Amino acid sequence: MADHDEDVIALLQRQHGEIRAMFADLETAADDRRKEVFRDLVRLLAVHETAEEEVVHPEIRDLEPAAETVVEARLGEEHRAKELLTTLQKMGPDADGFDTLLVQLRDDVLAHAEHEEREEFPFLRAHHSPERLRAMAATVRLAEAVAPTRPHPGVESAKANLLLGPPAAIMDRARDVIRTALGK
Repeated sequence: MADHDEDVIALLQRQHGEIRAMFADLETAADDRRKEVFRDLVRLLAVHETAEEEVVHPEIRDLEPAAETVVEARLGEEHRAKELLTTLQKMGPDADGFDTLLVQLRDDVLAHAEHEEREEFPFLRAHHSPERLRAMAATVRLAEAVAPTRPHPGVESAKANLLLGPPAAIMDRARDVIRTALGK
């Protein structure tokens, strides 16, 4: 459950924990539950990464020149994860080879989260007041509320997200409503 007094670092770390738990749940879930958990994981990863790309990475990039290489590395990781997630989504949890690719995605996503926590979050903590970090959390929550719910490889920059994200979000959310109405 979201704590609206939490700062951006606590918010993102909490979501990283939720992502870890979903991957663990996927290992033991079966049939419809597995499909549901995977669908929820796709949605969380999509909105989480979009918010980071729109809010967190640009903020870090502006802090100091050394941060540029850190941000570029994270964007590369996000692009690779989006491609793999798109492939998994097209395959579906029942497909042959899904579990192998899921393990690869899990390892990549968890390494990415660790890199953010170890390399990006210290930049934020060192350069921003607690008030600024809480304001960033509110901005991340707003970005997530209107973010696409599916991965869109190639849309990793703040500019691309702001230009292409809204139409993609509308399409994704319409698909979500239709799937829910059809019971899928």
